[in-house]
Amino acid sequence: MTRQQRKRAVAALLFVAPATLYILIFFVVPVFYGLGLSFTDYNPMARGAPDFIGLQGYREVLASERFWSSIGVTLHYALGSLALAVPIALALAMLVNTQVAGITFFRSALFAPRVVALVAVSMIWLWLYSRDGFFNYLLDLVGIDAVNWLNNPDTAIWSLIVMRAWKALGQNMILFLAGLQSVPPHLYEAAKVDGAGRWQQFRHVTLPSLRPIMTYVVAVNLIYLAQSFAEVYILTDGGPLESTRVVNMLIYQEAFQYNRLGQASAMAFVLFVLIFGLAYFNIRAMTKKKDE
Repeated sequence: MTRQQRKRAVAALLFVAPATLYILIFFVVPVFYGLGLSFTDYNPMARGAPDFIGLQGYREVLASERFWSSIGVTLHYALGSLALAVPIALALAMLVNTQVAGITFFRSALFAPRVVALVAVSMIWLWLYSRDGFFNYLLDLVGIDAVNWLNNPDTAIWSLIVMRAWKALGQNMILFLAGLQSVPPHLYEAAKVDGAGRWQQFRHVTLPSLRPIMTYVVAVNLIYLAQSFAEVYILTDGGPLESTRVVNMLIYQEAFQYNRLGQASAMAFVLFVLIFGLAYFNIRAMTKKKDE
């Protein structure tokens, strides 16, 4: 290696060193520390060092009805949000995939929810769902009694789903828009020559071309939604009657309300394995369809 190459290598290392240290200190080290805690019965309120209990914490998690109930709520929340966010985002992307005056403004407006912090969005929707909020105001205009959106077990989870789907629309729309603009125009022209209508073009040209983007969107949204916490904490705090207690909410309660950090760490790593498996099988299923 020449002197000039060594200088370039040192310069490159100096540039990446801050980011590398940041990732090591705030991501890698906490992950391994949490993994170590998951094999203990660590309680910060108890005196003495935590006792090593091996896989006992994981066995307790897998046998816990509260944990599996929270898994069910998390799946309901994640899949419900996906069922709303993905089709609507695709429809919006097709709507703004035109070259008309002012379309850039509409694209920016639809993307705006993505750049707003989730906590801020949750606070806004907390007011929208309140008894004197905007949604009940609209119901009052048509003579319908006010609804306790967040205090009723039958409506609380769906209220969260609607809010989270709205938050995800902007990013998903931009991804689908990029996919739509990468579809070769001659495919649509060939379909028209063959007599294909709009629906047939969408089914046989648009959807197959968007399958890689669709796989990415579904996988990434599943990963994020399965780790939801902030919006649940602000809007419902896991209630009413634990109807919105997602897994991360349960982990928070175990760690910071009951001081069972070892148990909470075990739950976190079980959740990691479940999320990884869910995303993996989703990607395999969608890529298998592509191969067929």
